[in-house]
Amino acid sequence: MADWDDLRVFLAVARAESLSRAGRALKIDPATVGRRIARLEEALEARLFTKGPQGYALTEEGGRLLAHAVRAEQAVAGALEEVRGEAGALSGQIRIGAPDGCATFILPQVVSEICDTNPGLEVQIVALPRVFNLSKREADMAIAVSRPEAGRLTVQKLTEYHLHLAASRDYLARHPVIATPADLKTHRVVGYIADMIFDKELDYLGEVGAGAVPLASNSVTVQLNWVRQGAGVAVVHDFVLPSAPEVVRILPDQVSLTRTFYLIRHADDRRVERLNRFADLLAQGVRREVARLESARITGG
Repeated sequence: MADWDDLRVFLAVARAESLSRAGRALKIDPATVGRRIARLEEALEARLFTKGPQGYALTEEGGRLLAHAVRAEQAVAGALEEVRGEAGALSGQIRIGAPDGCATFILPQVVSEICDTNPGLEVQIVALPRVFNLSKREADMAIAVSRPEAGRLTVQKLTEYHLHLAASRDYLARHPVIATPADLKTHRVVGYIADMIFDKELDYLGEVGAGAVPLASNSVTVQLNWVRQGAGVAVVHDFVLPSAPEVVRILPDQVSLTRTFYLIRHADDRRVERLNRFADLLAQGVRREVARLESARITGG
C-alpha cells in the first residue's frame, strides 16, 4: 500500500523527469529519491518509470497513477488550508505558463496588481514558447493561443488580441514603400523559426503572404527587438506597440490578424477554491490589460 510521502516523491520525479531535480525540489538526495520510487514500485507491483536519454519517463502504469496522485495532492493541500483557516485565501505559490509575448507584456502588470492586494501570494511566470503539460504539473494553469484537443482540461476564453505588420520608422525611411502585401517580398522579414512554431495559430507569415524569413527567432521579444533596431518587417502584437514608440503599423487596413488567449487548467482543479479565485482575477486582469494596451497603441504608416 502506497503512502502519501511516497506519492509526493513520485509526483516530483514525474514532473522533473530526473532523480536529481526531484531531489532538489524535495530537499533530499537523489539516492533517497531512487529508493523511494523503488519502494513504491514494489508496493504497487508495477514499474512506474523507464530511464532513457531524456531522463525518467512515465510508463503506462505510471501515467495511470499520476492522475490519482495529483488528486491526493490536492486533497492534502485542501485539508491543510482548512486546518489553517486559509480555505479560499490567495496565498502560497501559483505557477502560470504562458507564451513569451503574453508573459512579457501582459502578465507582469496583471500579476503585480493581484499580489498587491494578496501579500501572502507567490506567483511564478514561466515564459516558454511551447505547450505546457498540466498533467505533470509543469504549471498550475497556462495561457495558450489555441484550445487543447486532448486531456482532462478546462478551457476558458480570455480575450481576443490583434496583430499587424510593423517596422521601425528608421527602417521605413531607408527602404522602398510597402504599398501592398506583395511588396513584402522585396523586404527583409522577421518571424518565427519555421520548425519551432509550436502552435498553428502562430504561423502568421504564410497568412500575410511573406516569403523567406532571414531573421528568425522562437521569441517574440527577440523579434520585436530586431524590428526596433530597424532590421526588418514583422507581424507584431498591437499590445506591444506602446512599449516600442519607434515601431509603427504597416498596411493596417489590408493586413490585420486576430487571435485569442485561452486559460487552460486541469479539470481536477475546479475543486480548488484558491485556484478558482486566482483564475478569475487573472482572467479579468488579462482582458483589462490587453484592452488598455491596444487602445494606447501607437498607429502609423
